[in-house]
Amino acid sequence: MNWIGLYTILRREVERTLHVAVQTLAAPVVSAALYLFIFGGVLGSKIDDFVGVSYISFVFPGILMLSVINASFASSSSSLYFMRFSRAIEELLVAPFSYFEMLLGFVASAVLRALAVGGLILVVGWFFGAVTLMHPIWFVFYVSAIASIFAMLGIIVALWAESFEQLQVLNTFVITPLTYLGGIFYSITFLPETAAAVTKLNPFFYFVDGIRSSMIGYSEANSQFGLVLIILLTVGLATLVITMFRRGWKVRV
Repeated sequence: MNWIGLYTILRREVERTLHVAVQTLAAPVVSAALYLFIFGGVLGSKIDDFVGVSYISFVFPGILMLSVINASFASSSSSLYFMRFSRAIEELLVAPFSYFEMLLGFVASAVLRALAVGGLILVVGWFFGAVTLMHPIWFVFYVSAIASIFAMLGIIVALWAESFEQLQVLNTFVITPLTYLGGIFYSITFLPETAAAVTKLNPFFYFVDGIRSSMIGYSEANSQFGLVLIILLTVGLATLVITMFRRGWKVRV
């Protein structure tokens, strides 16, 4: 394992994140605070407690997940795309890195950024009285695993994109709609039977359910199925990204 190279990638990404901290750290926190104020403070005060917790505590895991997804996806996609755009990717390709180490460097840096954003949002949620953390270890696992999945999706999009506009295609037309339809702001028990069945086909439903179960101890999905789904997606996407790196798709002329 090239530990010096991995450290260099992580340090570069951390410095890049801190250099534009208003965009990478402050903006997600402000957005999460607005969600908490509107859906938790304003609407939540009109809604009775659900499954023994306040409405704001029920929706908080989904709000946190949304920020984690955006942070990890943006970190890996923007980093790799700019390396392609500036031809700096060639320096990485000739460095003594294995394809797995390349993957690990991009994913680890994205996870670090996602955890930083998640930690700041936890602080904001604490001020709103929204934070309940029943299973901290599982919470860190789910946040890190979900961040890893979307970091790898960001890598795939960064390899595919031919313009800055295309970097946001997946996020705008796939990730955001599926996230909002995955049970962030509502329980599937409120839905008609058909709509609830359709929601269970949405992988994002299992993502938010995993984080919610680790925080408030309440789960609406099959936890074992959700865990297997997350593991399979992580392994499958990692295999796909390594294969793309090995074939030099969009990174070798």
